[in-house]
Amino acid sequence: MADQTLSNTQKTQSTDDLKSTINYPVPLSPPLPAMSKQIELSRAMTASSKSSLVSLSRSDVIFEDEWLIAVNKPQGVYCESVLASIPTLLTHSNDSDELGNQVNLPELHLANRLDRDTSGVMLITKSHKVAAKLVKAFTDHKVQKTYISFCVGRAPEWHRITVKSGHGRSKFGAWRVYATSDVGRTLPGGSVVRDMQTLFEVLSVNGQGHSKESSKPDKNEEKVVVVEEKSMTDTNLKKDEILIRAYPQSGRTHQIRLHCQYLGIPIRGDVKYDGVYEWKGRMYDGHELHAESLSFEHPVTGLPAVYEAPLPLWASQALQPL
Repeated sequence: MADQTLSNTQKTQSTDDLKSTINYPVPLSPPLPAMSKQIELSRAMTASSKSSLVSLSRSDVIFEDEWLIAVNKPQGVYCESVLASIPTLLTHSNDSDELGNQVNLPELHLANRLDRDTSGVMLITKSHKVAAKLVKAFTDHKVQKTYISFCVGRAPEWHRITVKSGHGRSKFGAWRVYATSDVGRTLPGGSVVRDMQTLFEVLSVNGQGHSKESSKPDKNEEKVVVVEEKSMTDTNLKKDEILIRAYPQSGRTHQIRLHCQYLGIPIRGDVKYDGVYEWKGRMYDGHELHAESLSFEHPVTGLPAVYEAPLPLWASQALQPL
């Protein structure tokens, strides 16, 4: 018995020694700011209260057919609460009797998820079969997404840029940017670094916008950054207001927020990733990121589908000429 206990102890020590010798990847984005913990806790409590009261109206519906419904999710509420409000929305629609006979409400599913403070297009399916098809479309990267964000930092010298990096959780559980060369390597929690890629384009800087013609893709003007080292951005430099459009090429958690932080243009209100909490005398209750559009092949009809959410006030104001 004593020999068995000794053997188990030796195995435990051997495992601990192995863990201590593993050379884990080093995150290249900064850790969470100390101030973010309390602010995030307060925001979560406010969102829980707000989410319990959320009630969508027909004006929040972007598109609806017998298979799915696209809605404009408000900022500061949880996706699950939006989903829970859909049966009531369908029941109180103008043709509720007809819809009530066609829709199996218990089969409602979230096709995509948005962060608590992210507004914009949220897709909900009305059957298990359609949900499965859309999940596969998202997994296979056959859904094109665009986002709008209001950033505060030094005005970028680029007009369009693609950022390629690694993505994963650090040993403290926070999502961080990792080097592209670290993709596939094991992290402290047992997961691995995954690839992450986002295309950004500048829409306006300090209220000076770009026309639609000037913002059309031009591969010759596009800059590409393959992340292999920490960002050297000086946070003490002059801060500008930058409105950007993001095209995530992968679907990683907090992807746009992390890449904006890495580029030195964190999203306004995004205290978790170095965004300003107070700006020009105003305190911000959440980050300003908006899911602008979803484009994909309709899972039933096979026709091209493009669903766009109206811009929030902060975005439309930033696009207005001074």
